[in-house]
Amino acid sequence: MPTNPATPIRFDVITLFAPMFDALTAHGVTGRAVQRGLWQLVLWNPRDFTDDTYRRVDDRPYGGGPGMVMLPEPLARTIEAIRAAQVREAGRTGPVICLSPQGAPLTDARVRRLLAEPVITLLAGRYEAIDQRLIDRHVDEEIAVGDFVVSGGELPAMMLIDAVVRRLPGALNDESSAANDSFAAGLLDCPHYTRPEVFEGAAVPPVLLSGHHANIARWRRDQALLATASRRPALIEQARRDGCLSPADERVLGDGSKKADEIG
Repeated sequence: MPTNPATPIRFDVITLFAPMFDALTAHGVTGRAVQRGLWQLVLWNPRDFTDDTYRRVDDRPYGGGPGMVMLPEPLARTIEAIRAAQVREAGRTGPVICLSPQGAPLTDARVRRLLAEPVITLLAGRYEAIDQRLIDRHVDEEIAVGDFVVSGGELPAMMLIDAVVRRLPGALNDESSAANDSFAAGLLDCPHYTRPEVFEGAAVPPVLLSGHHANIARWRRDQALLATASRRPALIEQARRDGCLSPADERVLGDGSKKADEIG
C-alpha cells in the first residue's frame, strides 16, 4: 500500500469531461489528500487521439439501434499513450478499469485491493456504449457502482477514486474513521448521535452518555449487527462463512430475530 507522499497513487482517467473532476481535486477529503501529495490525477481526452478534423469519438452502431457507440481507435491510442506515460513517470503500468453497469459490483474488498495498485487507469465512457472490441482487447476489468445507469462513467469513476483515496494513510484527519465505516468490518455502520441530547422528543441512547467504553463498543457492535441483518442479510451470512461472528454476536442476532417475529 502506498504510504510515502513521494510516491502517490496515480489515477489516469480517460474522459470527455475533464472539468467534472475538479470536484475531487478542489474539495473535501480527496482535495486535501491531493495537497498532501497522497495521490495524483492525470486526465486524458480521447479527442486528442483522433485523426479527423471533427475529432470524432463516436459513430452509429452496426445493426442499428438508438444512441451512438464510442469508437475503438481513439480509446486504444489513448490507453497506449497512458501506458507509455505510466512507464516513463511511474516505472510501471496499472490495470485498465472501465466503469460500466455491466461490470462486477464495486465492494469494500475490491477497494482495499486497489490500494495495492500504485497506478490505475479508469475509462469513463459516454454515449450508448463502447465498442466491445476495445473492451475485450484493452480493458482488464469492468466495475459497476450499482444496478442503475447514469449518463457517463465520470461519476462512477469519481466514486471509485474517493473510496480508494479516503483509505490512504494520512487522507483522513482521524485514521480510525475509515476502520469504522460501513462494510469495513463486513457490516453496516451503527447509528450515530450528537448534540442536543433530546431532539424532537427523541433522546440519545443512554449507553452513549455512560462513559463506559466497553459497553459503548458492545452497543455499537450490536446495532451494526441488527442493522445489517435487517437491511443486508447476505452480509451476515458472508460474515458467518468467514468466521467473523462471535457467540455474543449470534446471541444478539437470535434475540433480534425473535423480536422481529414477535412484532410481525
